[in-house]
Amino acid sequence: MTNIITISLLGILILSCNSVETHKKTIKLKYPETKKVDTVTNYFGTKVKDPYRWLEDDLSEETGSWVADQNKITFGYLENIPFRDELKNRLEKLWNYEKISAPFKEGDYTYSYKNDGLQNQYVIYHFKENDEPKVFLDPNTFSKDGTTSLAGLSFSRNGKIVAYSISEGGSDWRKIIVMDVDSKEVIQDTLIDVKFSGISWHKNEGFYYSSYDKPKGSELSAKTDQHKVYYHKLGTKQKNDKLIYGGTEQEKHRYLSASVSEDDRYLTIYAKVSTSGTKMFIKDLTKKNSSFITVLDHTDSDTYAIDNIGSKLYLVTNLNAPNKKIVTVDASNPTPENWIDFIPETEHVLSASTGGGYFFAKYTVNAISQVKQYDFDGKFIRNIRLPGIGNANGFGGKKESKIDYYSFTNYSTPSSIYKFNIDTGVSELYWQPSIDFKSKDYESKQVFYTSKDGTKVPMIITYKKGLELNGKNPTILYGYGGFNISLNPGFSISNAVWMEMGGIYAVPNLRGGGEFGKKWHDAGTKLQKQNVFDDFIAAGEYLIDKKYTSSDFLAIRGGSNGGLLVGATMTQRPDLMKVALSAVGVLDMLRYHTFTSGAGWAYDYGTSEDNKEMFEYLKAYSPVHNVKKGSQYPATLITTGDHDDRVVPAHSFKFAAELQAKQSGSNPILIRIETDAGHGAGTPVSKTIEQYADIFSFTLSNMGFEELP
Repeated sequence: MTNIITISLLGILILSCNSVETHKKTIKLKYPETKKVDTVTNYFGTKVKDPYRWLEDDLSEETGSWVADQNKITFGYLENIPFRDELKNRLEKLWNYEKISAPFKEGDYTYSYKNDGLQNQYVIYHFKENDEPKVFLDPNTFSKDGTTSLAGLSFSRNGKIVAYSISEGGSDWRKIIVMDVDSKEVIQDTLIDVKFSGISWHKNEGFYYSSYDKPKGSELSAKTDQHKVYYHKLGTKQKNDKLIYGGTEQEKHRYLSASVSEDDRYLTIYAKVSTSGTKMFIKDLTKKNSSFITVLDHTDSDTYAIDNIGSKLYLVTNLNAPNKKIVTVDASNPTPENWIDFIPETEHVLSASTGGGYFFAKYTVNAISQVKQYDFDGKFIRNIRLPGIGNANGFGGKKESKIDYYSFTNYSTPSSIYKFNIDTGVSELYWQPSIDFKSKDYESKQVFYTSKDGTKVPMIITYKKGLELNGKNPTILYGYGGFNISLNPGFSISNAVWMEMGGIYAVPNLRGGGEFGKKWHDAGTKLQKQNVFDDFIAAGEYLIDKKYTSSDFLAIRGGSNGGLLVGATMTQRPDLMKVALSAVGVLDMLRYHTFTSGAGWAYDYGTSEDNKEMFEYLKAYSPVHNVKKGSQYPATLITTGDHDDRVVPAHSFKFAAELQAKQSGSNPILIRIETDAGHGAGTPVSKTIEQYADIFSFTLSNMGFEELP
């Protein structure tokens, strides 16, 4: 399959040159041959062809060869964009500033995460009062190439022992290492084959964790659907760990997590069959051989215990409260009919935390943070004055804390750390980054636009002051729209570089997200999923109509569920944008639930096996199944990782193959496959910079830029 591709190159050909224009060369880009197989699946009487099914086999040499061939073409293309290295250098320069996290106390030490600038992974430092900070744990030493990352960190109650988890090559399968804090000596065997797990200590004796039985076949793509909770006692072998929950058919759930209360009295098990909806069981650990008591035996809500005083439980819930509230109940009789409102539901979505003997109720008001403080009797104490309009995170600590820390950021302001006196409510700047970026030169504007069905959707548009509304500004429209996840304002180094070049960064808060509670989330799920794509399309149309940009200068971008968003939008409205950037996307909607933990996403998507109506709805927007021969699709760069065991790379492989086979226009269809990389978490800084240099170079080149704007 050969397509003619026009890009702005200066005298360098990939394969052959047929004609020369004033400042462009017309080149032939020959895509690797992707064989087709005669695979057909029957869904409720409808036969669906799946010619690239063979690409799902991540262990086959044939798939490996296809990956290598695609990368050869892609990197050959990217390497010949004349300003790619200049863009990479600017990213490196801006990235190279010190970054730290808010401090936190464990035992005798205070800890914080720190990155000197371009370190691949953050380093954990600790110090005792009046001492200088010292390196406690350096994940950059875990592997030579920086692809082994720290995935979790949890201390025993006295802070003398730490259990930390690591991810290798970006995989969701983790190892847990137990270490003495003072000597930094690993004190027992490493726990292996741990997946989707926290680490919750009981006293100083051991901890609870979750995992699946190791699947047969490929651990990167094989389905995992029965989670189990174990208790690991220090000094014992993993094979002797006690199975706590999840071992029977009656206890079978796709996701399980365990949490021990701060006073070590209660163990809570949260059981889920999908990413939304939680059953809840509680056990009194002070009573020998006590049984689990059911708090919730259904998945109609997302509910969790935030704290307790004795047997009085404080629960955060959206049961009959779409925007969430806090209730109290006695642990001896904890079912919903006994719940008493503590902090009632409001018109805004609640996110709650505790620290220093107080509750902090954070509300998202049109994607902007507001924080209120209450005592444990439910008495309102104060509205916390934040440094500006943006997103605040933190406000959580141990009961005895007197000082707390929180971070504050927005789209044009790098994250700063504030020290907060819990008793007086006074904040003071604790740390501010020294970065080569002038935040005062940029501004954000929140607008509300109308989607296809008349729904008003908010969007924050950020750009350099003095922007001319002439329809020629390179614009990235970024979205997610799913899984009750909120896109709140936050600074990004890569986006700062984009805006330095005169680019616009626009983020709509689409239905399916969590910005406006459960109703907003549900309005973008299952048979209403098209609402999300309509919201995104309407956002693009708004930007064009108001002359922020035009179709020739609009790029759409999203990752994971956002990758699906990009795939669906570009196949439904290929005329809307010039560039499409789909990262680690869920793109085969008929088969997503057959891989790894994919079946757990059914709350948002439904599955092709549910019923005929759901199958037909999924097929109607599934990106892999809606690429039409003869259509002219935008310049497309698909990105994925070969070790992504959450959204398996086969989604991206099959979508790229379909687009390359059926594209009729001259726009390139390329796939960039990162090796030893997963779904994104723990990606080394060096690889992240390379990825953004490629993404932005590809985008600007295909918008017609011959040099950086």
